[in-house]
Amino acid sequence: MQLFLDLFGNVLRFTWQEGVMLLIGGVLIYLAIRREMEPALLLPMGFGAILVNLPCVNTGAIETLFQAGVASELFPLLLFIGIGAMIDFGPLLSNPRLLLFGAAAQFGIFFTLVLAAALGFPLVDAASVAIIGAADGPTSIYVANYFSSQYQGAIMVAAYSYMALVPVVQPPIIRAVTTKKERQIRMDYAPSGVSKTTRILFPILATVVAGALAPKSAELIGFLMFGNLLRECGVLDSLSQSAQHELANLITLVLGLSVSFQMRAELFITWQTLLILLLGLVAFIFDTLGGVLFAKLLNLFSAKKINPMIGAAGISAFPMSCRVVHRIGQEEDPGLFLLMHAAGANVGGQIASVIAGGLIITLVEGLL
Repeated sequence: MQLFLDLFGNVLRFTWQEGVMLLIGGVLIYLAIRREMEPALLLPMGFGAILVNLPCVNTGAIETLFQAGVASELFPLLLFIGIGAMIDFGPLLSNPRLLLFGAAAQFGIFFTLVLAAALGFPLVDAASVAIIGAADGPTSIYVANYFSSQYQGAIMVAAYSYMALVPVVQPPIIRAVTTKKERQIRMDYAPSGVSKTTRILFPILATVVAGALAPKSAELIGFLMFGNLLRECGVLDSLSQSAQHELANLITLVLGLSVSFQMRAELFITWQTLLILLLGLVAFIFDTLGGVLFAKLLNLFSAKKINPMIGAAGISAFPMSCRVVHRIGQEEDPGLFLLMHAAGANVGGQIASVIAGGLIITLVEGLL
């Protein structure tokens, strides 16, 4: 009888906000399993959201994970080692100008920073929200945690949700600002043959240059490039494979559980959360627009035309965005092959998004 009374008492302690969070957790689990949208992250995040919103449940272990891995910025950095080990910079090194599309596709970050500040967000929170446009989960977590943003949970959910929604969000934007003729532009791909020495030197030099230009990005870009050096050095193949698979999967798993600590109802169920989700979408849209319109601008001064869809691949959502661009190209012209060009822009966007995160931190600290 007492057990029944205790159970009934716990049910009565539920608030409607906690009920909403249980529903949100269920939706994330559904998207992970049924829609296969970033399952390695959304599944633990959804389950963790349910766990931390149950009344009278001790969530000390999740809080410890959050403090040890997210608050210390350790998990995003370790995850970047795995991401770096997965990336082949060959297409970018064969055509370095593709890095320009990665830079142009960060426009939405700075546009959203201004917009969020205009809507009343404190500057540190506006910067944390704006970085959702990087389409780069670890960078979003890093910046939001660096500024100790009170909206970390909403920012992290938005960042990874929009990464998963790249195949849904980007195609209508691309088609809206390009003509069929532009989408059918063919581009020759003739790789210059990147030497092993170049592949080894690139992550080292990229770390030095990025660290000099944006010191606040040095840790992020350094861990990313260290992962890539594991891949390219040729003497640590087993560690490279471990970084790509076991390390990346394990860190993603515990990262999802850790992030759920910021998804408690009292922190998450606010009107600001909805606004953050909308601003994240704005940042994402304007990143895509920035890359496409930059390519169209280059075409005004170039005799050899660029397929402007390549610009859309300049966001950091690797490799989803380059696959989306290639698929749209194939739909327009089955003989059109854009994958390698798009991949070059995509990995350029990975570098540019990290540097943009460092620049945002430097800019905001300079204004405070």
